Parts: sequence; C-alpha cells; structure tokens
Amino acid sequence: MERFVINAKTRKETGKAVSKRLRAEGRIPAVAYNEKGESIMLEIDAAEFSKAWRSITKTTLVNLKIDGQDNLAYIKDTEYDIKTDKNLHADFHIVSGNKPITAILKIRLTGNAAGVLKGGFMVKHVPDVKLKALPADMPESVTADVSALEIGGKLAIKDLNLGDKVSILSNPEGLIVTIAPPKK
Repeated sequence: MERFVINAKTRKETGKAVSKRLRAEGRIPAVAYNEKGESIMLEIDAAEFSKAWRSITKTTLVNLKIDGQDNLAYIKDTEYDIKTDKNLHADFHIVSGNKPITAILKIRLTGNAAGVLKGGFMVKHVPDVKLKALPADMPESVTADVSALEIGGKLAIKDLNLGDKVSILSNPEGLIVTIAPPKK
C-alpha cells in the first residue's frame, strides 16, 4: 500500500497569533515526538493532512517529510473543530521501525453467521484486541469472519489469523463472539 506523505517544515515561533496566521495561510501547527520523548515543532499543509487523516487508522504509518527528510510516523492526536470541519493542530509520533509498539485495535466482524441464519443469536463479547509488533508489521485493522459459526459455535482471540510477526497481548482464550441457540 502506498504511504501517505505529509510535508512539514520546522518552525521556531509559538503562540496563538502564530497559530492563527498559519491557519489563515492554509497550514496548521503540529508537533512531532520521537521515541526518546523529544519534540519538534512543525507546520504542515492543512489540506494534505486532512486527506491523510480522514483515510487512515491509528496504526497506519505515514511518511512525515520534515524539511525534506523522510520519517516514519503515526498521527498520534489531532485537535479538530467540528463547527468549521477543520483540523487545528496535529501530534505525530516518529518511530525508528526497529522497536516494537503496542496498540489496541477494534475487531471488525464480517460475514453472516450460519447459526444466526438458522435462528440463533450472535452474542458479542470482546470488542478489541491488544497487539505488539514492529511498526511495519502492525495491522491497520483486525477483521474476523463469522460466516462459518453454527449454533453453539464460538470465535476466540486465539482464532484470529494475524501472522507470525504480530504478538497478541490480550487473553488468547477470550471470546469474541458466540452463537446462542434460539429462544423458545
């Protein structure tokens, strides 16, 4: 998949007046934090950032180009104004790529369970899973297909197929979904 590129310039000025001026020019103030906790003040193009922000998940790596230098980063947080539909500020987390990260991802269910089609009820249990992996190996989303589940069937966290490079930190015996028999 092609990574989103967000071009950034370092900035020295801070404060409300500077932030207002940047926003009036179609740019937004931002801060990038590295793995050591050091911060770099940035300014980024608002439209470029908005396009990326609306299209990715919290575990999607972007190419944050600071003064022309490539950096792998996550969009850690953003301040968003719902009235004007604009981002006001962004925080990035720059990663080296060789240090594992942890993330909690929601489990998206797909398919129609065979047991539900026969009158059973789907009972959802665990909504998310905690994972650990290198940034490049971290999945952007977790999907579980429930199509094969019959009445009395269950899908556990250990049944998720996430590959060898991703460690599951949640209880592997935790149930994601069970199919209960129809009520009489």
